[in-house]
Amino acid sequence: MLQIQENVSLKNFNSFGIDARARFFVEINKKDELVELFMDPQWQQMPHLILGGGSNMLLLNDYDGLVIRINIRGIEHRISKDDVYVEAGAGEVWNDLVNFCVAREYAGLENLSLIPGSVGASPIQNIGAYGVELKDVFYSCNAFELATGTFKTFTKADCKFEYRESVFKNELKGQYIIVSVKFHLSMIPNFNLKYGAIEQELQNRGITSPTLKDVSQVVSHIRVSKLPDPSTIGNAGSFFKNPIITADEFARVQASFPDVVNYPAGDGLVKLAAGWLIEQCGWKGKVAGNTGTWKNQALVLVNHGGATGAEVYNFSSQIIDSVYTKFGVTLQREVNIIS
Repeated sequence: MLQIQENVSLKNFNSFGIDARARFFVEINKKDELVELFMDPQWQQMPHLILGGGSNMLLLNDYDGLVIRINIRGIEHRISKDDVYVEAGAGEVWNDLVNFCVAREYAGLENLSLIPGSVGASPIQNIGAYGVELKDVFYSCNAFELATGTFKTFTKADCKFEYRESVFKNELKGQYIIVSVKFHLSMIPNFNLKYGAIEQELQNRGITSPTLKDVSQVVSHIRVSKLPDPSTIGNAGSFFKNPIITADEFARVQASFPDVVNYPAGDGLVKLAAGWLIEQCGWKGKVAGNTGTWKNQALVLVNHGGATGAEVYNFSSQIIDSVYTKFGVTLQREVNIIS
């Protein structure tokens, strides 16, 4: 029998540590419990919010509806020659899955080490880091359709992955709940070491022929050196997307700012480093009331204690305005804003 709780604090269920409350709250441990939940007309008709690790969201207010925390666990794996297929429950901690694969020398997830959040959120956001995106290792996902009470499998093509985007954030937003994700990995590593400081850190450690474990440990080290731990200070990781602009727009920015940090984004597009843009506007390490930017990475907004969602959101708006005024580039928030 499902246990529906009332008036539950969400402070410990979102990595920002925002003390919003849910009118109703339920935890789902098996996918069939979703069928049971939505057979009840009361919950069918009520607004709902899906929670995994709560690591990529900002709660602006109390939630006047049903918060559904997905806690479906389990990891299964199958090897076919050099191909490895790993399926994980949506409630698995993302980094636990990465460690599971690295320990067994299943290649593909090592650059995504230490990204906060749950497995179920990974395809929604098309998470990525250090030159690798979820879509590069994604095979399929299984999701519950609220309207029909049935389960559907989505292929990579179905998901319409783009930079930090998917069909689940756009045309199918709010229509499905992901219950498991399957990944296509390999027994033969194909290392991507060019992005960020991975290559340099490997050299610093005297490693010339890295293993999966080496790469995972280096990525984790770099992330820890730059990003705050949500267990000690509230944050949602990177708050803004790296803006992607046209070659013409880039030429305009580069003419005024020759040192602008950039990366090729394909199709004549250029990706700018949002953290660099924000830092050039003087925001790095800035404290404003209960919120601010992280001292080591301007891309990360933090809760110094007692911040409201509205306070963090308003601070982020000031940063967006500042970057646009200086560079003529509009930043977009990467976190999901829950109003």
